Amino acid sequence: MAIKWLIDASYFVAAILFILGLKGMSSPVSARKGIVWAGVGMVLATVVTFLTPGMNNFALMVIAIALGGAVAWISGKKVAMTDMPQMVAIYNGMGGGAAAAIAAVEFARGEMHGTVVTLLATLGALIGAVSFSGSVVAWAKLQGVMKKAFRLPAQNAVNIVLALVTVAVGGAIVIAPTIDPLLVGAFFVLALLLGVIITLPIGGADMPVVISLFNAFTGLAVGFEGFVMGIPALIIAGIVVGAAGTLLTQLMAKAMNRPISNILFTPMTGVASGGEAVEGEQKEVGAMDAAALMRYASKVIIVPGYGMAVAGAQHKVWEMTELLEEAGVEVVFAIHPVAGRMPGHMNVLLAEAGVPYDKIFDL
Repeated sequence: MAIKWLIDASYFVAAILFILGLKGMSSPVSARKGIVWAGVGMVLATVVTFLTPGMNNFALMVIAIALGGAVAWISGKKVAMTDMPQMVAIYNGMGGGAAAAIAAVEFARGEMHGTVVTLLATLGALIGAVSFSGSVVAWAKLQGVMKKAFRLPAQNAVNIVLALVTVAVGGAIVIAPTIDPLLVGAFFVLALLLGVIITLPIGGADMPVVISLFNAFTGLAVGFEGFVMGIPALIIAGIVVGAAGTLLTQLMAKAMNRPISNILFTPMTGVASGGEAVEGEQKEVGAMDAAALMRYASKVIIVPGYGMAVAGAQHKVWEMTELLEEAGVEVVFAIHPVAGRMPGHMNVLLAEAGVPYDKIFDL
């Protein structure tokens, strides 16, 4: 009884730390502190899980945590800031894959208890597998391993039919009196294939929205599997991640003038439409002309974009800003929600160059 009370109390404290972490991450000034708080909560939840009655294989779990932690620490230290989005994509995919693996283990045991538990396990497996394979494709696109988008004939129809078939197979698993290994295997193959097929047509510049969506998927999958296994920490963490990822996806889709339904079943990157005819006269402006205009302006607003992130030119932009401010020009930065390669990426790049937070404005 005392152990159960300790576990429940620790999970409650971990949930509070998660919330404090999210609150801290709402501002660049307190983001680092928020990440630390959330990390402490995750460590607490992980350690307390070892106290769960009937837990076995402690040695294997410790080895897995040590290996995973070492890989994450080394890769986190070495990854360039411009490569951070693909690192986020692959780590997010690992979370979805872990949720799908948990469901696979539960199916392999063949001991599902009730229709509701089996349904949640199946949903977690579906969402986790789609998130895993889709995130791997997103990583390949951002890393440059996959250099172009691939579209199938009648892409939208293929997406819908494949999704319906996958859901139908999952439904068959739920209503079947026993767990059929062949049916479960087909279900996982279809779910993994669905994640790949959905993500392949999407261009690299649109990938941040997909990463955010898969992040929300991963949270939902983890939450479902937490319910199946009766682990409150997974339920809490999954719900928080799923809710935050969904809100972020909505924000990004709105910023890109696209409905969320467009993300999954319509290729986001289309043919550029011709603009309206240009009226008036065009005047060529060279680098010196642009410099003179900024030098004698009263206020300059810099809107950094993808090019600055790829070129790593944020330090030079800040040097230019300092020169303008020495000349009495007020300079601020305006950040679009999907500038750079993911939300917040541009803010981090500018902060890395020394741009004060009070000069950075968002929508």
